[in-house]
Amino acid sequence: MGQLDGKTALIIGASSADNMGQHIARRFMKEGARVLVSGRKVEPLDAFASETGCCFAPADITDEDSVNALVKEASRELGGIDVAVNATGWGLLTPFLDNTREQLETMTQLQFIGPFQFFQALIRVMAQSRGGRGGSIIQISSATSTIMLNNHAAYMGTKAGIDHVIRCVAHEFGEEGIRANTISPGLTETPMTAEAQEVPGLMESFRDSYPLGRWGTSQDIAAAAVWLAKDECFMTGENLQVNGGLTLRRNPTAKEMDAAVAAAMDRL
Repeated sequence: MGQLDGKTALIIGASSADNMGQHIARRFMKEGARVLVSGRKVEPLDAFASETGCCFAPADITDEDSVNALVKEASRELGGIDVAVNATGWGLLTPFLDNTREQLETMTQLQFIGPFQFFQALIRVMAQSRGGRGGSIIQISSATSTIMLNNHAAYMGTKAGIDHVIRCVAHEFGEEGIRANTISPGLTETPMTAEAQEVPGLMESFRDSYPLGRWGTSQDIAAAAVWLAKDECFMTGENLQVNGGLTLRRNPTAKEMDAAVAAAMDRL
């Protein structure tokens, strides 16, 4: 018997092969949930749905009409939404003084305005006063919404902002049966970090920052999402730090990362 038998789940941000959203979707299905995945790219969504047997619907979280249509379609297709996960994001790394207005507007739309409107659409479906049955909203955040990392301010700021919005959702809609929480990974092996993984020494420069001795995996995040999705989870408005203790310490500085890369290059 799966931990999520009888549950329905909508996961947005699952249109890149083997990304965090897809790992969460696989784990949810393994635990018995009926899942609809979404994202901007139709082809990989279709391929994932064909492989796993889940449903899919394309949507752009930066477009309010698209988000509203997605939530309505998922509710209709699944017979309601018990769990919703936002796993979208853009790992922009740009020196603070070099961030352009266009980058800031794109990041804000993707990681603050879009998720805010996604939550609004979900609440309209989930709220018990509107005939819904409540549910669990899960936002994938980042350890960097709490601790520093050079050249990452736009990403970090929008993640921190939407973390606080999740607290507002939890505070205002708990009496409607809605729980809302965030999960904060640290450095994780995903398509978003693929370029970093190719740089000799860069990933290793983070290792000493983790008390548990390794950086994270998407499976770690999926396991935490299962717990947040369960009815037994009596927690709301919290930021779950699923990062091996990284936030007990710190990320390496830019100088430390450069030194680690230089040392690795010298060994080649």
